[in-house]
Amino acid sequence: QVQLVESGGGLVQPGGSLRLSCAASGSIFSFNAMGWYRQAPGKQRELVARITSGGNTNYADSVKGRFGIARDNAKNTVYLQMNSLKPEDTAVYYCNADLTQRSGLRSDNYWGRGTQVTVSS
Repeated sequence: QVQLVESGGGLVQPGGSLRLSCAASGSIFSFNAMGWYRQAPGKQRELVARITSGGNTNYADSVKGRFGIARDNAKNTVYLQMNSLKPEDTAVYYCNADLTQRSGLRSDNYWGRGTQVTVSS
């Protein structure tokens, strides 16, 4: 079975930084893409950043220039470096992966349980 586990969330002051990690475990054959989504109270879940197997990245306009996504293929881990955090970044951040299991014939989408990021003074 595939499992995604996020870590690194917490409470930070505006202007601070956090680094989120998402470790994927299980019998994974390949990743098509991994990304981070977030959902703030009263808002829809939105894409924050995404990285494909080819290294292409996408970012929400609201985080461009402040956030960076990276991966460690050997560890099946994706990171989200968040700098210059703003109160509006407060949300639950979810890891997402589109991957193919070794026993599978197609790719599937997986979600972590989320980690809370709170930006407040």
